[in-house]
Amino acid sequence: MEQHIEKLTEQLLKKNPALSKARARVWVELLWSDFEATSAKAGYAFRGADYTANLVQQLIESYGDKLHEFAGKNPKYAHLLNSSDDIVQ
Repeated sequence: MEQHIEKLTEQLLKKNPALSKARARVWVELLWSDFEATSAKAGYAFRGADYTANLVQQLIESYGDKLHEFAGKNPKYAHLLNSSDDIVQ
């Protein structure tokens, strides 16, 4: 799964240069976990990391360049763009 997360983070950074690497990773992890949690709550069987990675990749391609706009308008996610507490990697 870690390899998928790294690859998706790099894809998101290419799609949305407004994000720091740490913020891009947070978004990827959020999209990943949200999909898996929603699927589980709906009663679907786990389909594997490749399936989830494919879905997150599609979300990045469709909405990755607009994530900072969404977060800026939604206070629940605004902290995801606050670079003052970014993790140095």
